[in-house]
Amino acid sequence: MKITRLPLGALQTNCYIVSNGERLLVVDPSAEAKVIIGKLKDIGLPVDGILLTHAHYDHFGALDEVQAFTAAEVYMSDIEIDWLTDIAKNGSIRFTEEITSSVRPNTLKEGSAAVGGFKFDVIHTPGHSPGSLSYKFYDFVISGDVLFNKGVGRTDLYGGSTAEVMYSIREKLYKLAPETIVYPGHNTPTTIGDEKENNPYVR
Repeated sequence: MKITRLPLGALQTNCYIVSNGERLLVVDPSAEAKVIIGKLKDIGLPVDGILLTHAHYDHFGALDEVQAFTAAEVYMSDIEIDWLTDIAKNGSIRFTEEITSSVRPNTLKEGSAAVGGFKFDVIHTPGHSPGSLSYKFYDFVISGDVLFNKGVGRTDLYGGSTAEVMYSIREKLYKLAPETIVYPGHNTPTTIGDEKENNPYVR
């Protein structure tokens, strides 16, 4: 498995392209659709699906263009489907111009999942937002805005909960193997073991 990290947009939100050597998944097409599409063209493999960790505007700003280019199905939590068209819930009304999406996503529940040629575990990790999902592939997890490198997701936005984000990290993400690489929604990768030992917010 190979993962490409693209920090994009004003908030440098990470878009990830996951490759199994034959096919791709796109996770959180955050912004700058031309950059994402250009990278997909460079890699030159078909895209099996587009996953959203959650539906804040900075994580799906390029969704419609990337979906139109790839013709791939979109997957996310059913809890936040209406956020794609609700500018108050997705936060765009508060921080930037109105950002919405017209895609019709498929939904994922906690547990084992398969999208095209990819198998992974879906972990429901609410707190930053009620429908936040983390995606566990073999030796790494894409955690969205729940767990960061020496940080945690903010909880002062619509539907946020400090108690829930702490539970999600302690009781779900911290249960993963220490060597598991964490690819967060912002900033650089880390590991579960490093965060358990050194994260100042959750120990």
